[in-house]
Amino acid sequence: MKEYRLTDMETKFADIIWAHEPIPSGTLVKLCEAELKWKKSTMYTMLKRLEGKGVFENHNGIVKSQISKDVFYAEQSKQFVEETFEGSLPKFLAAFTRSKKISDKEIDALQRLINEHKEG
Repeated sequence: MKEYRLTDMETKFADIIWAHEPIPSGTLVKLCEAELKWKKSTMYTMLKRLEGKGVFENHNGIVKSQISKDVFYAEQSKQFVEETFEGSLPKFLAAFTRSKKISDKEIDALQRLINEHKEG
């Protein structure tokens, strides 16, 4: 899958679209004015940028995603583990749990995930 990276402002903008899609571009302009204090031109510039990254599309004035929010964040997480922990999920979990204890409920959820995705 292609590499997806967004700046903080791109992420805030993307979250607005994901929360309201499909959304007419005029409505998106109003939401961005209210939530991000952006002018119309800023919104369209940002939309073009994210269209170029393959995240959204604006077809006949209707903005919708080309990749879902869940898939996008899953890919970002995978990229982070690849780049930071040499692709090792155990190394990531070891680093994560050094400063934060995990609850029994979280352990159970992790065990279910492991069982569901176990090779073999």
